[in-house]
Amino acid sequence: MYKYILTLNELKDYLSGAQTVAFDFETAPDEPYRLEGKAALDAHKSHIAGISFSVAEGDAVYLPIAHRNGSNAENLTEIWNWLSGFFADPAVTKVAHNLAFESAFLFARGIVVQEPCYDTIAAAQLIYKNETDFRTLGECGLKTLVPEYFHEELPTFSEVTGGRHFDELNPRDEATIRYACADSDYALRLYYLLNNWFDRFLPKHRFIIEKIESPTAVYVGIMRYNGLPVDRELMEQKKREATEKIAAIKSEIVFIIGDIAIGANASTAAFKRYLFDHLKLPKMKMTIKEREALDDEAIILLKEWCVENRPELVKLFDLVQEYRRWGKVKSTYIDGYMKYINTATGRLHPDMLPLATETGRFASKNPNCQNMPRAGADDVGVRNFITAPEGKILLSLDFSQIELRVGAFYCKDEKMLETYRSGGDIHALTTAVIYKIPLEQAVDKNAPNYKERRTIAKNCNFGTFFGLFPKGLQKTLKFKAGLDVSLVECENIIRNLKMGYPRLQRWQEEIKTRAKFRKYTETWLGRRRNIPQIISSDWNKRSFAERVAMNTPIQGTAADILKLAIGRIIKGLPDRPWLLPLLQIHDELVFELPENMLDEAIIFIKNCMEMKPFEAFSVPIVAEAAAGHRFGEMHELGE
Repeated sequence: MYKYILTLNELKDYLSGAQTVAFDFETAPDEPYRLEGKAALDAHKSHIAGISFSVAEGDAVYLPIAHRNGSNAENLTEIWNWLSGFFADPAVTKVAHNLAFESAFLFARGIVVQEPCYDTIAAAQLIYKNETDFRTLGECGLKTLVPEYFHEELPTFSEVTGGRHFDELNPRDEATIRYACADSDYALRLYYLLNNWFDRFLPKHRFIIEKIESPTAVYVGIMRYNGLPVDRELMEQKKREATEKIAAIKSEIVFIIGDIAIGANASTAAFKRYLFDHLKLPKMKMTIKEREALDDEAIILLKEWCVENRPELVKLFDLVQEYRRWGKVKSTYIDGYMKYINTATGRLHPDMLPLATETGRFASKNPNCQNMPRAGADDVGVRNFITAPEGKILLSLDFSQIELRVGAFYCKDEKMLETYRSGGDIHALTTAVIYKIPLEQAVDKNAPNYKERRTIAKNCNFGTFFGLFPKGLQKTLKFKAGLDVSLVECENIIRNLKMGYPRLQRWQEEIKTRAKFRKYTETWLGRRRNIPQIISSDWNKRSFAERVAMNTPIQGTAADILKLAIGRIIKGLPDRPWLLPLLQIHDELVFELPENMLDEAIIFIKNCMEMKPFEAFSVPIVAEAAAGHRFGEMHELGE
């Protein structure tokens, strides 16, 4: 039965004694944004028109809050005060389909949803849609799941509203009540259905949803609401500089090749014809369709060939590399970011996607802030676009070598474990192992070949856990580190590494054998990734699956550890309303806060991040703090 209610007493009566409650918001744009598309989805441009609650299948109530037609709930201040306690109640599981959305609107009112909570859209992404594949986010909307699981068709928003905003509907109308109540009703039904599925087929995924992904969804909503403060004036300045730089480089290229269209990325068909037909340069790399490739790797290879055979063309490829780099900086990090500056806040509010990767690591879009270049790695200084408001400061806490620590935990190699437990330098240890030199020499910055050897050691550390082959190491060093290391030397490096860390290779063989038997791999806490191709007769497919079998436990467990820390931070936010989560990027969490609260924030967040994630974990976790007024000028902070 669906009905609408108008008083707090009616709401209390309905929810009385319920241990599991689903809820859903209907939102509508604020007055200045009534004509703006999708404004109702933005908590800075819209308001909650009403809330539905469900405590039993087929049963729900709708509480209208801000409708322009008909009656709204009485004593809203009293209702919101009571709801603030409800959303923090440890005795009630709060269920929502897309909890991040509701979390953003609640945070706008100073409310942080506390555990136990449950995000059914996240849960739906962790069940099978067929024998081997999990659902994608796009396959988990209520309009998709309800017909499939409950054989009911839900009316669309446009069918119910007829082009109007939701707050223009009369909350007494049956169609309004049915639309609003159905969302919470079916979210509750999904909660029970999905949990039954987890209990039967994948119990560990229920734990992941309840203890990891649902609190993370709350955090995602808070990050999205807070957004990233940006320096619009600096972005405009850098846009002008980049435009001038691109034009200058292009004119130099034209001076060399003549009036040939090179496009925005110097990869047009005309430019390829010039290189391969007119200049007769060798085709260093081919695409899948057996056409000449001209990606960044191909440009590097062509440049190297020209050093030996056509030195007069080296400058052309230097210019092409610069042209592409500046073009990417401008299109991705300047134009791409400015496109998404929110007109209400002047900030960027990227969509953070905590289940967009198969390992459980975050992704982001609109804009993508996961691929933001590190400070000092680009001439423009992209991270400096993110700038704290006056009187505030940015704080970053970054896990130190979390994947390597997880790898050491998995393979139980005594050298690695002792290095981390004693606070040693794992990259120096690996340098000593693969070059068979004393550790004292490996840490000596004045020693011969120190920088090159350390670079190789770092790449080995991050690669060999995942089954990197000598050719792969050679390619990584060449195209990512700019080092030319022979294949024979790469073979020796990997051989020495495996000899120096004997338990590493043993673990790799064990994890591959287990994955071949199960056809899947998983994180320590049970986040599963299916890899049926691990028994393929195709070597390329099989070897990729084997690398996935080794990669996922490490990368995925590291992601779980970060999300567990996020859950602990969520619990402490109500007592720290001055602490604003802004961004998750790789193994790093970024916050905005008053300058005078910096020390307190560091202690709180470090405690949340460095806490033992689960009983078996035996390696110390370290979170390193940095702070500054610009994200690109953060200064490391000691203990």
